[in-house]
Amino acid sequence: MIGILALQGAFEEHEKMLRALGCQTVLIRKKSDIPPCLTGLVLVGGESTTQRKLLRELDLLDILKERIESGVPVLATCAGLILLAKEISGGEQTCFDFLPVRVCRNAYGRQLGSFSAVGDIGSIKNFPMRFIRAPYIECTLADDEDTEVLNITGGRITAVRYKNILAMSFHPELTEDTRIHNLFVDMTKNIR
Repeated sequence: MIGILALQGAFEEHEKMLRALGCQTVLIRKKSDIPPCLTGLVLVGGESTTQRKLLRELDLLDILKERIESGVPVLATCAGLILLAKEISGGEQTCFDFLPVRVCRNAYGRQLGSFSAVGDIGSIKNFPMRFIRAPYIECTLADDEDTEVLNITGGRITAVRYKNILAMSFHPELTEDTRIHNLFVDMTKNIR
């Protein structure tokens, strides 16, 4: 069962895409929504500060962090990337503190700074990327060489893979292209 964090943001779009791929999903809004056999977790785009606040208020942070650290595959988009980062530019408070990157929030400005591009995401060629008030990854942290950069757009890192995590600053769920979600689903098949 793939859990989709549904406190705020683009959770419905991820749910629709995963269900179209034949996956069983559950929307996570409270602790009791987390299934005992969580095979994957989607951290959605939206407003990272709001999501971080709700994760703490609803007592979801520790249990989800434990699942992430235990190896449950994670697909993190936009705000999800920020929630996972070990560092946020400007010294902002981190959340899951797991992904060894430094992230710059709202790096492309406000809504008017949103844009589309096409690029390669690792071995996935010509993927349509939608950036909406997107962050970018300033750098991977030197203490960990396991972070694979999957995409650089306009000189900025916008997608990485680290252990059980696929994280990106764009929104694959807002396209018709299912290849990133397929890659994530393949990662979940190794979890029992």
